[in-house]
Amino acid sequence: MKLIQWPVLAALLVLAGCNAGRSAMSGAEQVGAGLGDAVTAPLEDFNLRRQLIPTVLLQAEANPYDLRNLNQCTTIGAEVARLDEALGPDTDEPPRQDGSYRSEQAADAAAKATLDAIRGTTTDFIPGRSWVRRLSGAEQHSRHVQSAIQAGRMRRAFLKGIGMQRNCAPPAAPSWFRPRR
Repeated sequence: MKLIQWPVLAALLVLAGCNAGRSAMSGAEQVGAGLGDAVTAPLEDFNLRRQLIPTVLLQAEANPYDLRNLNQCTTIGAEVARLDEALGPDTDEPPRQDGSYRSEQAADAAAKATLDAIRGTTTDFIPGRSWVRRLSGAEQHSRHVQSAIQAGRMRRAFLKGIGMQRNCAPPAAPSWFRPRR
């Protein structure tokens, strides 16, 4: 099984490099930029490297329904923007039209697949990986990260609901909401 993975990785690297040249970062550049993280993925399993949790998500986890200092549409919108920065776009946002060609999207997908394969290969050598993650505390930290992300999503939805109630325009409300005059 391992012997098959290396030729597949090589093919994916070649495909990632076949780009139309128009995007900001080619597939090969994406692989190069993410290679360090993919190769050092086992450090996360041993809890020697941790994913940082943005402060806005920790605050959301502590109190997702906090309305202190959020009495204006602009402050609600600013808080939603902070959450968008940490979480990425909300599900009510239309997909961004970045003007990329299908070949660029294919190169991006190939680069992502390549990095996932490298990450998988580097973590496969750890015997009893699930036990290592539990004993090192990496599994607990991973659950904490997921909990903070969930709390951030919940807070963003709550704030957009409050924005609708207060007749705020997006981003303090969902993108489809039109305030009454």
